[in-house]
Amino acid sequence: MKLVNDLMEAASENNSPVKDVRVGVSWTGVHGKYGGVSKTYGIPVAHGNYTRDMGNLTNKTTMELAEYVKSWNLVEASIGVAALNSMMKPRGKKNINAQDLIIEESQNKKVIMVGKFPKIDEIRSVAKEFWVLEADPTLTNSKEGIITEAAAEYVFPESDIIVITGSTLINKGLERYLNLAKHEDAYTIIMGPSTTMCDVLFDYGADMLAGVELLDPEAILRKISQSGGMINTRVCRGEIGFRVMES
Repeated sequence: MKLVNDLMEAASENNSPVKDVRVGVSWTGVHGKYGGVSKTYGIPVAHGNYTRDMGNLTNKTTMELAEYVKSWNLVEASIGVAALNSMMKPRGKKNINAQDLIIEESQNKKVIMVGKFPKIDEIRSVAKEFWVLEADPTLTNSKEGIITEAAAEYVFPESDIIVITGSTLINKGLERYLNLAKHEDAYTIIMGPSTTMCDVLFDYGADMLAGVELLDPEAILRKISQSGGMINTRVCRGEIGFRVMES
């Protein structure tokens, strides 16, 4: 897990006590020095597969929680990624929606998206070739070009743009996708609220990081624990903002 270790080393300067942790049906949040979120993986949880030290997570530091990234209990790993993200000082250009940029740049291009994002119909309408790789088998639909994530080696070749969801850090897939992307002359974007906004990812082949900044971490964590839906700028107006960094 070299990538995880490198990210943790980069984040360590912002280690702090954990103020709050919320694990929701869809999203997980950690409030440390800053606020961090991640997609919640591992739901539903098998009976008895409890989160390590549950009830005592706010007695830890964010670095101690970030160690959970390495866990194969994906709820724990979700907490770990949120903790890691809570140690990343907000950086990059503000209020740029990377999805709109992708639509603009996809004209007559081969585009691969790892993880199903909104606006895929807009991308499909302008791209020369478009595939979405999904780990969730209930979302796959070959007629719409939404196929299993196991097909990466088959569809990555000759890509022009590769978009990877930041939540692949949770299920340990991110390093694999970045290694595959390195073999292509493609512009590689890591995108989504789970994205760890850290220069280390540029060293691994990313060209753009498109994540979020929690402007009001306490409000976001309350909404995470009270909702099963998506955390976005519409339902969290004034509490969350987009950030984009380029290599």
